[in-house]
Amino acid sequence: MDKDQKKYSEKNMTASLPKTLFLLLKTARPRQWVKNLSLFAALLFSGFLFYNPVDALPYFWTVALATLTFTLVTSAIYIANDLVDKKADAQHPFKRKRPIASGELSTEVAKLAVFSLLILAGFFSLYFSLFFKLLVLLYILLQIGYSKIFKHVPILDVASIALGFLIRIYAGSVVVNLHMSVWFLLTVISASLFLAVGKRQSERTLLMGNSSESIGSTRKILKRYSERLLDQYTAMFATATWLTYAIFTFQNEVIVPQSEFATIFRLLPKTLHTQKWLMISVPFVIFGVMRYLQLVYEKNQGESPERVLFNDKPLLITVFLFGLSVIFALYLLA
Repeated sequence: MDKDQKKYSEKNMTASLPKTLFLLLKTARPRQWVKNLSLFAALLFSGFLFYNPVDALPYFWTVALATLTFTLVTSAIYIANDLVDKKADAQHPFKRKRPIASGELSTEVAKLAVFSLLILAGFFSLYFSLFFKLLVLLYILLQIGYSKIFKHVPILDVASIALGFLIRIYAGSVVVNLHMSVWFLLTVISASLFLAVGKRQSERTLLMGNSSESIGSTRKILKRYSERLLDQYTAMFATATWLTYAIFTFQNEVIVPQSEFATIFRLLPKTLHTQKWLMISVPFVIFGVMRYLQLVYEKNQGESPERVLFNDKPLLITVFLFGLSVIFALYLLA
């Protein structure tokens, strides 16, 4: 009888393993991984995306490994946050469905996953310099501070989100030893604050529309933000995002068309001649900001920026065309 029970238990564990892995993957927020692509930002705008040094990995694969390291770290943090916020999430109209909050995923398994992911991230970080390791540590400390303190303090909550993006940008830059423009950093800060404030705006609107929940019952920080104040913040950072990016493109180095492109551009009237070709990407940034504002105010979809990016076709197409315009200006023309 004991042997039969043991066999049944082993069979049950084997059957539940794929489900447990799926629940862990779901808790790690795969949609959020897109944020870690920001590590490529400095490399992309430097013009060295396809550079292959003689004595090291190509820059692209070096940053890709750094991105993988940050993905492991952020996944561990998301799981850890769900462990800490289990009781609060159970009261949230949407977060109550998360694996840990709903009880589908055991806390013991989640804790083991956090430990394993951090160990693996530490192993990969051995390839990089001390500065990268310090940035990873700073990011972890920032997330701990956000979970315990900053997310409960107005302004500091959204500033912490912006700092998280800034750390990613620096991490992607430091692994290949690249310099970054101040205007580029201001663009990153403005855009991340814009997304963070838009997230708060949508959260407030969703809770106001849910008759069973009051503002502040699931996220107390929302009680500290009035609708008018969030409107002001949103307008301020939306404007700052496209304006700082426009200045960054204007301050960017001169691009002189080469090879076959030089012949084509000689045929254009002087009215269309310019050496600041990166500015052709500015209209896509302006449209992207306007479209995101429309989604936040008209459709209340700003609570999850990564979900908006993947689900909204106009915005997805805009991001794609923006990427093409940057590659065209920095890599095909030069």
